[in-house]
Amino acid sequence: MDELAAFRVFAKVAQTGSFSKVGRLLGMSTSSIARLVNSLEDELGVRLLNRTTRQLVLTEAGQRFFADASRILQSVDEAKRGATAYQQGVRGVIRVHAGTSVGSGVIIPALPAFLEKHPEIVVDLSLTDERVDIVAEKVDVAVWRGRLDDSGLIARPLASPGRVVCGSPAYFARHGTPSVPADLTRHNCLLYSALHYSSEWTFLREGETINVAVSGNLKADTGGVLLSSTLRGLGLSILPEWLVHEACMRGELQTVLTGYEVRLSDNDPSLYLVYPHRSPPPKVAAFIQFVLGLFQRNEKAEVP
Repeated sequence: MDELAAFRVFAKVAQTGSFSKVGRLLGMSTSSIARLVNSLEDELGVRLLNRTTRQLVLTEAGQRFFADASRILQSVDEAKRGATAYQQGVRGVIRVHAGTSVGSGVIIPALPAFLEKHPEIVVDLSLTDERVDIVAEKVDVAVWRGRLDDSGLIARPLASPGRVVCGSPAYFARHGTPSVPADLTRHNCLLYSALHYSSEWTFLREGETINVAVSGNLKADTGGVLLSSTLRGLGLSILPEWLVHEACMRGELQTVLTGYEVRLSDNDPSLYLVYPHRSPPPKVAAFIQFVLGLFQRNEKAEVP
């Protein structure tokens, strides 16, 4: 028996003094209402109503139960109204997990504008390249690289795995600009040291594959470190298009060897926005649209 439903039916019977009136109100038969109250009495082991041919009268136990049940139902209704009001408002804490590179390079620079637009939202941001169980950890939104296994989570593509070779104008002024991949052997190439990556950069053009063994004085396992070092003119890097887009638009970085398709490794996955529910609450939906907008903006303009 649904206890809350039974409580509601009993409360209405107590208020109206009639099975038939409650039946008409709820679209149920009089016998169904009577059976529901009888089942409640059987479960409680006490008579709640004295029945006569003319009226229903609460027993002493029924009066006590009616008062207690009414308070319970009022609390439930208040809880539901509070949850609905919260759901309808763009407010509250959002727990976000993002990869180090995308978090520091794309999301954090744009956060002030998002928080100014939604002043009642608090973003609890964790930058990590490790995947977590977002349901168990109560994470609202994650930005991850690579496809998900069949997990029931919602995954929306943000950006392709396209990569570019880039450097700062100051670096090119000092060391010149490579025009073909082989020229990279004379440049300081900053290397990505994570698993599955090597010191050999691969380029494709018109069906031809070109492998170039490169070297440099810095290796790092996060794109953020390579981006920061490249911006400061230390050397050349292969970085995701989405990560360098804004810096290129501002003229802080320049791309080279644009006539070639760049491959850093065979394991070069796309970027995904991940969240656990198809119908997220408004605060999460607002953040999802914010992140989608960041990448849609990047895709509308080509990297110079």
